[in-house]
This record gives sequence, C-alpha cells and structure tokens, in this order.
Amino acid sequence: MLQSSVVHAGSNEMLVRPSFTIFRSTLHNTISKTLHRTNNLSRNCRNYPSVMASTATVDSQTVGVSTPQVQVAKRLEKFKTTIFTQMSSLAIKHGAINLGQGFPNFDGPEFVKEAAIQAIKDGKNQYARGYGVPDLNSAVAERFKKDTGLVVDPEKEVTVTSGCTEAIAATILGLINPGDEVILFAPFYDSYEATLSMAGAKIKGITLRPPDFSVPIEELKAAITKDTRAILINTPHNPTGKMFTRKELDVIASLCVENDVLVITDEVYDKLAFEADHISMASLPGMYERTVTLNSLGKTFSLTGWKIGWAIAPPHLIWGVRQAHAFLTFATSTPMQYAAATALRAPDSYYEELKRDYMAKKAILVEGLEAVGFVVYPSSGTYFVVVDHTPFGLDNDIAFCEYLIKEVGVVAIPTSVFYLNPEEGKNLVRFTFCKDENTLRSAVERMKQKLKVQV
Repeated sequence: MLQSSVVHAGSNEMLVRPSFTIFRSTLHNTISKTLHRTNNLSRNCRNYPSVMASTATVDSQTVGVSTPQVQVAKRLEKFKTTIFTQMSSLAIKHGAINLGQGFPNFDGPEFVKEAAIQAIKDGKNQYARGYGVPDLNSAVAERFKKDTGLVVDPEKEVTVTSGCTEAIAATILGLINPGDEVILFAPFYDSYEATLSMAGAKIKGITLRPPDFSVPIEELKAAITKDTRAILINTPHNPTGKMFTRKELDVIASLCVENDVLVITDEVYDKLAFEADHISMASLPGMYERTVTLNSLGKTFSLTGWKIGWAIAPPHLIWGVRQAHAFLTFATSTPMQYAAATALRAPDSYYEELKRDYMAKKAILVEGLEAVGFVVYPSSGTYFVVVDHTPFGLDNDIAFCEYLIKEVGVVAIPTSVFYLNPEEGKNLVRFTFCKDENTLRSAVERMKQKLKVQV
C-alpha cells in the first residue's frame, strides 16, 4: 500500500519546468540562505534548484566534457523545477509516504473507465473537434445548469481543454495583454504566476492569512487600478481549503462591475465542498458576462492523468480562450472526452458518496495531525489541509518538509512556494488526504512516533 502512495511526478499539480541545473547545494541550504535576503531576492526563493541533476553534471566533468549552459526565455528564468517534483523525488529516495502532491492513490470509477474503453473500441481515436466533442460540451453545459441554474450554449460558450491547467493558460494567454494587471489571492496554485509571466502581465498579490484565510477587503479595493484587467479566484481554494463566502464573492463582484474587471475562477474542487455549499462566481447577478469559469474531470473522478478540463464563458470571452487553445493543444484526447461526458452525467448519489468518503479521510488526517501537535487550520473544501509546523522547532517550511521526509518518512508541501513573498508562508505546510485510509493512518503513525513538540 505504501508503495502506491509514494509518488507520480507527472501529476496535474505542476507546470513542467527545466529539471536540469548545475546547482549542487542541498534544497534546504539554498532556500535557507535565500529566505534571508532582501525582499526582491526573496521573491525568487521558491525557485528551488533541482535535486535531480548532480550525478550527470559530475559525470560530464569527470570526463572533461563541459556542461552546456541552461537556456530558457527570460520570462521563465525564475521558474525552475517545481517543489512538487523535488519533494516527490526525495520521497522516492527516502521511501516516504506522499501526502504532498494532490493525486489520489486509488483509481477512478469503473463506469467511467469502461466508457473510455468502449470509445476506443468504437474507433473514436482521431483528432477531436478543437473546442470539444459535442457530447462532452453538452454534458458540461448540463452539469453547469444543474449546479448554478445558468443556461449556456454548449457550442458557443464551452471549450474543452487538456486539463484545467491548460484552461488556465488558454484563458490568460487569450484574454490578458502585456502590462495588464491581474490580482491573485496568495497562497495560489503555482501555474497561475508562471502563466501570467508568459503573458507579460503585472501580478498583484492579496494575501489570505490564517486562521480563516478571509479576504482582506480593504487591501483588495486598494489594489484595483485603471490597469486592472482581471481577478483570479480559486474556490474551493488550493492550498488552504478555504471556500470563498457569499459575502466575499458579492464584494468582489461589485468591485469587478464598478471597475470593469474580469474574473477568472478556478473551480476544480467544486464537488469537494464539506462545511459549506460551493458558490460559482458566474451565478452572481451581473457576473456571467465578465467571468470565465474553469473546471476539470480529474479531481472529482480521481482520474488526474486523463487531463480533461473546460472553460465556460460568454461568446465575447470564450473567443479569446479558443484562439489560445487552438495554438496550445488544438484538441484534447478524443476517447477520454466521450468518457468524461458519461462521468458528468453520473447520478447525484455518486457525488454524495464521494463527499462522504473524503470527509472520512479528512477526519483521519486532521485528528491525527492535531494529536501529533500541529496547529491545524480549518479546511472547508478541496482535499488539502494547511498546518502550522512551528511547534516542532524548525526554522521554516522548507527545513521542516526536508526533515519530515528524511527523518520521519512523510511528505508535505512547503507553502512558501505559493506566495509572491515566501516569508508569508514559511510557517505553513500542506498535507493532502486524497489517499486510501490505510495510507493516511500509516503516515499519522510515523509522525506520532518521530515528531516531538519543542517546549
């Protein structure tokens, strides 16, 4: 069981960045030094050097062959190997249980997999229509109507993408111009900043702070200028598990209408809402016309490797998304699209059982983390929990996560990588509970045995 929970480095939860580098210092030492630099330099402390390439570099030097200099466009210079890849590599090396990356260690439902097999057998294996096979577009529109009450045209207002990460990229590259200001709520999924950098956007961060990670409304108001093009929202929120409240969404909506600002909303965890009902920004009065709603199949159906996502927006916004999508991937896996249509038409009982299952897993992890001695912050949605690691006496989240892997045998993700200013996340780490119950209990038991609160 532990074998299957260790790692899949190709998870959806990462942008693939160059994994080759000449750095040889350890992850911990490099980041510890960076964390103490000036504010400008500290912004780059999440660009950790790769732990993957030392051997190749040493071998080439041993035989007298010079190592080619890493080449990457300036807009991506600071984005090196993601923390997910690096922590997962350490997990493999040390045999650690991976509660870091957000992929399940169990499979998706049989009826969806059978639908994919049947589509392959039926010969649905060539390029799909660029913006999605008609059956999936219709299924997305049907589900959106059921969830939000909004009626959308599947042919004109839905675009199928290769996962939500591509939907994010297509939306940003299709609608954001160089110099446009885009507001993010930190901590944030790492692909947001990287894609905005590729678009040449100016990024402004609004920090959500523990314990409840509520939106600082006055800071948000002050951040909006005449150059603000969009606000990017993720609810339920990765990594904190926060769900934006109706009051917060109403304020954001009014600010967007008042200042003619778009909203890009990432809702991939909408079916993993535990303590509150998910509210889609597009469903608020006056907001559908200025909102791009992004979602995917992977989280809800435990099929993250299929990479089926979509964007929903009015025709005047979806046009830009489709233009970018056409030159990013053009089309998405044809048989998997037909299977995704079957999945989205699952009965309500499927979603009810999914929520019950995840609530049980969450209880195992949260109760275990509290028993170990972490300060555990509330998580109302997603399959993530954020905790304060400082009771254990390590200097920062990087040092703690490295210790946790090497000495305890459990993987967590340091949250400083999710902030524009990593200092703001140095006390927090993220665990995931999208694992089978035996794996969660085993991880908790390891921590109980080897982690001791420092008095």
